[in-house]
Amino acid sequence: MQTYTVQSGDTLYGISKQFGVSVDELKRLNNLTSNTITKGEILKIPSTVTTIDYVVKKGDSLYSIAKRYNTTVKDITRLNNLTSNSLTVGQLLIIAIDDNATSTPTTYKDYVVKKGDSLYSIANKNNITVDELKKINNLTSNMLSIGQVLKLPTQDKVEEIAMYTVQKGDSLYSIAKKFGITVDEIKSLNNLTSNNLAIGEQLMIKSSTGDEPINPEEECIGTGYVEPQYIMYTVQRGDSLYTIARRYNTSVDNIKALNNLTNNNLTIGEQLKIKEVS
Repeated sequence: MQTYTVQSGDTLYGISKQFGVSVDELKRLNNLTSNTITKGEILKIPSTVTTIDYVVKKGDSLYSIAKRYNTTVKDITRLNNLTSNSLTVGQLLIIAIDDNATSTPTTYKDYVVKKGDSLYSIANKNNITVDELKKINNLTSNMLSIGQVLKLPTQDKVEEIAMYTVQKGDSLYSIAKKFGITVDEIKSLNNLTSNNLAIGEQLMIKSSTGDEPINPEEECIGTGYVEPQYIMYTVQRGDSLYTIARRYNTSVDNIKALNNLTNNNLTIGEQLKIKEVS
């Protein structure tokens, strides 16, 4: 058993990913009844594998380090809270060592050399070194020809975390729809216990990608994204969330999420978003 001291900005979700355990396991082990944690709080962390410290050397890549220690790029990025595959010489990494693990064969994909390509540009784009690329393809020089087929190792996708600033009119539902994730994922990632949002609030947004980290603030610019239109309803005397949900063939939870409601109380004349216009 090991312990971890909660740092500023930590969430149970982030800590669970860092140590390769589940949020539920952390909550059970520490007798937590909610996802709320405070800076300086000491959490018990189950020890599952041995870890070592590794100092990045010239020529290293996540791929080469993962292969050397019989682990994966995904595990290294998760354990070290990395948001990209970039490394710097002298950087300290935590590497998980599992003596009982069996080696997983490396899989490869084909890449056809295009005009303007070089070993450096291809290696850099695929997060490996030039030497690794040459070794995989039995190359004895740096010369390439257009149309030449190279083998490239398939890479684990890195889970990227970026920040989103809450805008006027935003709700957890609309933000989740915008970025193709669920309301529960946003709440879990940000330790939210209700659907309330404040303008200017910073939210962590998750996406799984092997490319560059997403920037949610720019994600919708010039991509054809259109802000969704909603059916609006004005609350009448005698209305309840239940009767409105039944009338429009939706659910109470959807209406509450869409309108940032924390309870079932309604006010006559109140404007509600009901559901997206299809």
